[in-house]
Amino acid sequence: MDFYDELAPLYHLIYPDWDRSMALQAEQLDQLVRQHWPGSHKVLDVACGIGTQALGLAALGYSVVASDLSSKEVERARAEAEKRQLTLALKVGDMRQAHALHGGGFDVLMACDNAVPHLLNDEDLLQAFKQFFACLKPGGGCLITVRDYVREERGRNLVKHYGARVEDGKRYVLFQVWDFEGSHYDFSFFVVEEDLATGQVHTHVMRSRYYAVSTERLCALMEDAGFAQVQRLDGCFYQPVLVGTRPQT
Repeated sequence: MDFYDELAPLYHLIYPDWDRSMALQAEQLDQLVRQHWPGSHKVLDVACGIGTQALGLAALGYSVVASDLSSKEVERARAEAEKRQLTLALKVGDMRQAHALHGGGFDVLMACDNAVPHLLNDEDLLQAFKQFFACLKPGGGCLITVRDYVREERGRNLVKHYGARVEDGKRYVLFQVWDFEGSHYDFSFFVVEEDLATGQVHTHVMRSRYYAVSTERLCALMEDAGFAQVQRLDGCFYQPVLVGTRPQT
């Protein structure tokens, strides 16, 4: 988790306006929950990062329990919740042990921001999805958002730009570089930090690896884990959304 521990203080810079993105995503997720699992109140976020979705949903009145494998991100999410006077129950933990960490009875479980492809093989994904299933009450819903890797270019030295941000007298330029190897890719996340007063520049580089798994394969694994009514939804969030429901019986 060195990648996310190092990224934690800079994570909000991924978004041009983090607070605005937080509110927009919460509104979109709220609409999805109301549409697919009306009456839901108790939400479990198993890949909360610094709280982008969890904080937004808590602000809308949901009861939110959240966890992440990165202790630094959980620490930041806790600080952001306190700053906003929001109630957010937070733990450090692996999504592959979600039920052992949180127990069951949740109305909705979510894992957003392309979190599940950090699990690098189908076996780990299926283990996680079975844990997600166990965390939900009968009739509860699972909501996952991921990149559409079928549409992504394959190769090496692929540059993904995030743009420039100015904050507290500093300019930050963010971009990723991807290097594919089969169905996986290594990526380096560069954050170039420039002090606008002194001109001094510092470059942060964080590295990790993803499984470029298709949404079709993820849906099949969700069904293997026991979920029903599994489908991909487009145009309702900034990434494709995969949903499935734990059957009533």
